[in-house]
Amino acid sequence: MNIKPKVLAVILARGGSKAIPKKNIALLNDHPLIAYTICEALRSKTITDVVVSSDDKRIIEVAKEYGALAPFIRPKELSGDKAKPVLCDLHATKYMEENKGISYDYVVELLCTNPFKTSEDIDNAMQLQFESNADSVIGVMRLDDHHPIRIKKIENGFIREFCLPEIPESTRQDLKPDAYIRNGSIYSMRRDMLEKGIRYGTENSIAYIMPRERTVNIDEPMDLEIARILMEKNPRTYIKKVDKT
Repeated sequence: MNIKPKVLAVILARGGSKAIPKKNIALLNDHPLIAYTICEALRSKTITDVVVSSDDKRIIEVAKEYGALAPFIRPKELSGDKAKPVLCDLHATKYMEENKGISYDYVVELLCTNPFKTSEDIDNAMQLQFESNADSVIGVMRLDDHHPIRIKKIENGFIREFCLPEIPESTRQDLKPDAYIRNGSIYSMRRDMLEKGIRYGTENSIAYIMPRERTVNIDEPMDLEIARILMEKNPRTYIKKVDKT
């Protein structure tokens, strides 16, 4: 008899964003930004619990309205600009385990600044995690125009190769090997890796490749405007679990 792994989804959402004030609950068409990640996590077939870790009372209220658990206020020492996400993940995991009397097998950090990931993405990444038992499974996107071969450095005003030599007049199709970048959407890890303070970066980390159209990382106001345009083409319907209006 197969026992279903216990998976905690952690959504980190502090209130101190600067480029976009209250970014995590900024309105993205019909819903606050954080709602997209909460609702897709709740639709996942592999997630056991969904918890939001925040230092902001309004974010906590919104998280609960859309069905996430948000049973604590994140400690001040884990809420600054330089707080390490892995420590915030660990704090949330330990809180949940202690208060629910449960031990999780895996923890997956889902970044709410990437609203286009789907429950299918989450489940596919987790299936890779289950089947491989890798240290971690990380969402990535293939690079084309920004391939490392095209990245340069400047020394005394002169353009120099940064890491790999570029053959002049190369097309995108000529750039090999294929290059990928972490897209900041999904970070799944074994529970023991989190205890060691490791989210990614070991030799036993597997890539979950996501398409460009589901990779929009919202850092600046322009990113939010682009996301609004894209979401209008494929709107998502979510229903609040607790409607306070």
